[in-house]
Amino acid sequence: MSPRLASRFAALLLASTLCAPAAFAADPWDLAPLGKQAGTVMVRLRAIGVLPENTSSATSIGGSVEATNQAAPELDLSYFFTDHIAAELIAASTRHSISASRTAIGGVDIGSTYILPPTLTLQYHFRPHARFSPYIGAGVTVAWFYDTKPADPPITKLGLATTAGPAFQIGADYNVGGHWFLNVDAKQLILNVRARANEGAIRARVSLDPTIIGAGIGYRF
Repeated sequence: MSPRLASRFAALLLASTLCAPAAFAADPWDLAPLGKQAGTVMVRLRAIGVLPENTSSATSIGGSVEATNQAAPELDLSYFFTDHIAAELIAASTRHSISASRTAIGGVDIGSTYILPPTLTLQYHFRPHARFSPYIGAGVTVAWFYDTKPADPPITKLGLATTAGPAFQIGADYNVGGHWFLNVDAKQLILNVRARANEGAIRARVSLDPTIIGAGIGYRF
């Protein structure tokens, strides 16, 4: 190799070495973590599973009432008042089928409904400036039921009353780089729901108490 060619090769090698860190740094996943800070907003998109516990129920025809599990996307918005304290509002909607078993008329397919349970929690975030930052929270849920449809006879009309109850939360964020976070989250909602079927001829009170488990991605503004 000639001296001139060798010098050009060395220059190219040095240039590529110096430029490589800048190229990698352009990837947002490789940026230094920013953590959580007062006055910032975090938006998360999760995939959730809604698991009604159906802990207890009482009906005018005996037996017990159950609602099915369901999966759905969930969107949440968090505002940080301090580095450690934030408020989170979540929104999601799921469709559930409802049935009753061991009643005076046997097993009954009651119908289906959509539930919209916006939940507001106040959270405490541990280690907000670290990559791994767990949190706990507590708040309130208000559950609205809509597009409620009765099943075939003997159920001809079905109504579910709006209800509210406490919510408890535990989760963790992992700051993978820059503004981006991975998230896992679990909530326990306490919801006692009253139902009326066939113009009130059949009444029920059900402790749905759903557990909501989710995982997703977040971006901190």
